[in-house]
Amino acid sequence: MTLTFAPETPDAVPLIVIGKGDKDVLDALPEPARAWVAANHFDGKLGDVLVVPDEKGVPALALVGYGDAAARARGRFGLAAARAKLPKGTYRLQHGLQPEALEEAALGWLLAGYRFDRYADQKTPKAMIVAPDGIDVPRLEAIAAGEALTRDLINTPTEDMGPDELQAAIEKLAGDHGASVRVTSGDDLLEENLPMIHAVGRAAARIPRLIDMRWGDSGPTLTLVGKGVCFDTGGLNLKPGASMGLMKKDMGGAATVLGLAQMIMAMGLQVQLRVLIPAVENAVAGNAFRPGDILTSRKGLTVEVNNTDAEGRLVLADALTLADEDKPELIISMATLTGAARVAVGPDLSPFYATQPTDADALRKGALSVADPVWEMPFWTPYEAMIEPGIADLDNAPKGGFAGSITAALFLKRFVTDTPRYMHFDIYGWNPTAAPARPKGGVGMGARALLAALPEMLNL
Repeated sequence: MTLTFAPETPDAVPLIVIGKGDKDVLDALPEPARAWVAANHFDGKLGDVLVVPDEKGVPALALVGYGDAAARARGRFGLAAARAKLPKGTYRLQHGLQPEALEEAALGWLLAGYRFDRYADQKTPKAMIVAPDGIDVPRLEAIAAGEALTRDLINTPTEDMGPDELQAAIEKLAGDHGASVRVTSGDDLLEENLPMIHAVGRAAARIPRLIDMRWGDSGPTLTLVGKGVCFDTGGLNLKPGASMGLMKKDMGGAATVLGLAQMIMAMGLQVQLRVLIPAVENAVAGNAFRPGDILTSRKGLTVEVNNTDAEGRLVLADALTLADEDKPELIISMATLTGAARVAVGPDLSPFYATQPTDADALRKGALSVADPVWEMPFWTPYEAMIEPGIADLDNAPKGGFAGSITAALFLKRFVTDTPRYMHFDIYGWNPTAAPARPKGGVGMGARALLAALPEMLNL
């Protein structure tokens, strides 16, 4: 799996980007190439490839279709489709792309090299490109590596990616970048006043834990909190079998946070980074937490459990309280939290909530620049009453089903009271249909947008 650019070489084959029906570029080709294009009816359709041989049959140049604006608007990383279609070799992009489009094309090319090959050999593309002039090579390679980490973590089944293995992955990441890790596990969670993490994970064979990673000693303080539910049976409110099929991805928030953390550390951003991952399995056993239980959180707020399948917000609540006690400049939580978010925006958009409009504006701007689409949802105060059951301070699963993503976000916001700037992402973490540079399976959502926005958010 190659997620880097090829070394500079004078022998790179020209890879010419041609928009659909772009007669000027076609007319500028050598006459034999124009004849080859005509014979093969190549018209620049997005992602199409045509290799033009020389008189010896060796590729002299290759054409890749850029389509038209309407085709490009229907997806991302359209040029990346070319990578798997090209023969083995090193290519040099020749293009008339604007900087943002060039960055998308270059990053898409890298991500198109991703394969999840832990359990079976996968056919990987053999075509490489030399880094185009004008792009930040270390940045794009760091982003690709972070995205690959996220995808690998999500794609790995729980047998090999439970709380123990997730902790090991974090410890490796920390070791690679000189970060520190502290783990609180099992009954120590009770001693350290993290009771809801303990309650959710206590029925599993692999003990629950909170993993706390810190990196950097200068700059603004940033805390990332990721939902690390490594498998979710639904608890005693057991999910149907079909609904359990993708629950290895219920730690997608943790995986995405860790991918973002790798990007930040690899790029050496001047921040003081803290990553908090409550890592648990929501299992069924005699000591599982029950519908009707009232849990007391780290913050002292009581929570009535009306559905044990709404466990993610419980473990995040304790982690967010811990984060808030530090009073960082910005807290960001990421979680595969609600089906309501999927119904609202589908699997492709990252719904987010922000307490500060300036942070939301920066994120939208960043998202547009890196082809990582986001959509703002409201912390809608009038819905606060929906999460207040009367018998306890909060309800983890309000009845009725209305505004499910919003009420979950409002629930989490109750645990961030001393940090004015808080953002929450209710992501899906899974690509259900293969697309250029985005194979079916685990996928990072919102991380690139955040990376692009952080310099404005934190004045870096």
